[in-house]
Amino acid sequence: MSVLRCLAARYSPTSPARLLARRYTSEAGLKNGIKPTRFGQPLFASHPHLMSPNELTPGISADEYERRRKALMDRLPEGSVVVSVSAEVKYMSGQIFYKFRQASDFWYLTGFEEPDSAVILQKNSSTRGYHMTLFSTGPDSYREKWDGARTSKDDAVQYFNADAAESITSFPDAFKSLKSDPSFIYIDMPPGMSRRGRPISHKTLLKYLSPSSSSARQDLDTLIESISPKRLRSLTPEVAKLRAVKSKSEQTLMRKAADISGLAHAKTMRFAAPGMSEHELAAHFEYTCALRGSQRPAYVPVVASGPNALIIHYTSNNQVIREDEMVLIDAGCEYNGYVSDITRTFPAKGTFTTAQAILYNAVLQAQKYLISLCKESASVSLSQIHRESVSSLITELNKIGFNLRGLTGVSDLENLLYPHYVGHPLGIDLHESTHFERGAPLKDGNVVTIEPGIYVPPSPIFPKEFHNIGIRIEDEVLVGKSHPIVLTVAAPKEIEDIEGACKGDLGLEPY
Repeated sequence: MSVLRCLAARYSPTSPARLLARRYTSEAGLKNGIKPTRFGQPLFASHPHLMSPNELTPGISADEYERRRKALMDRLPEGSVVVSVSAEVKYMSGQIFYKFRQASDFWYLTGFEEPDSAVILQKNSSTRGYHMTLFSTGPDSYREKWDGARTSKDDAVQYFNADAAESITSFPDAFKSLKSDPSFIYIDMPPGMSRRGRPISHKTLLKYLSPSSSSARQDLDTLIESISPKRLRSLTPEVAKLRAVKSKSEQTLMRKAADISGLAHAKTMRFAAPGMSEHELAAHFEYTCALRGSQRPAYVPVVASGPNALIIHYTSNNQVIREDEMVLIDAGCEYNGYVSDITRTFPAKGTFTTAQAILYNAVLQAQKYLISLCKESASVSLSQIHRESVSSLITELNKIGFNLRGLTGVSDLENLLYPHYVGHPLGIDLHESTHFERGAPLKDGNVVTIEPGIYVPPSPIFPKEFHNIGIRIEDEVLVGKSHPIVLTVAAPKEIEDIEGACKGDLGLEPY
């Protein structure tokens, strides 16, 4: 419990660190005149309470972004060009927009957080090894009255280390100039557009590359149609290779995201009570994360009570929690660009029944064993760990009376009690890459989830005392050379710790 108490002290609004930060922020604000900011995103000059002087985005330095781009360009053929574009603003209805989230690969390479932007990286023989042109909307006094500041060309060069900065309206002409020069053009592809060698659709590519502020769609259409598909390559798998191994800065951010989410799980256990609606717990979790700096939920939370836990992606969260039920919460936050993903299952009334404790312990023992395999020296893949999860769960369930000795294959258990995979990579995205090789050995610096679960339907072939109980235990694990590191230690997992959290015995402040 010392970990939880330390974390609670760290995030307390009255902690010395928080008070010092407020004083520093106040002094810096008066000294620098940072309101309103002239930048399109937080930078140290405008947000010293969020960032250090050497950081381009909170927790990540400008030098690290440079290393990412150089590592990418070094692995591409001579004369290659990389084209990456921002995400689009998405709308709920009419002009009511959702909170903007930058495209993951574009953000990974640039740190630039504005919509209607793009970057072109041209490999060359310079000392840097490439030329970088950043495209964005730039300042607009009228739009700034509605949407706030946008980064200027000069600031794009100074802070984002671009060789040149241009208006996004010039992007079509810049793209056109690449037509005859590069050996290959590596481009962001929309989901499902060019995977496993499938041909690229020019029209889809056109729609994806054309910024919403561009009026030159017809010119781009003609241009892209004239480029041989053999020269077009998907950028996503190349960036995925870099994103798979987390730097020390990334590991630190992921641990902070995990700390925030883990504390929220602990506090939500304390908050929960029979008679509440599932949505109250979801709201409490999200509020607790936001209070500690999370920018958004990492995904729609699952708050599943009783039989609802047998639905893996249950997100309705709209039924009343009963006293004798278990509550499964699968929820995590995004913090400074990196996500967390945690699942915990606990008794609504705060104390496990005998049957609940027995089944929970069976899943827990299997999960601990699987986590122990997450080290480079073990030379195991995620596929192997999944197979081990099946064998381990069968063994544990047989110990408590399930009589599954006839089940020896993956499909047998999956069809009945364990219908999902053991885990997935995560980082900037919840499922970090569709190009992650499940059959490749895990490497030092990978981050994966380990999340075995058992979901018992009311079938006479299973012991009655376990009917309608769904249990999943999910942690984020940083793969080390010789041992795994569990990032999500702030979320109570042992039975005594869960019961302590439910009863308020952890020494945590209410908020």
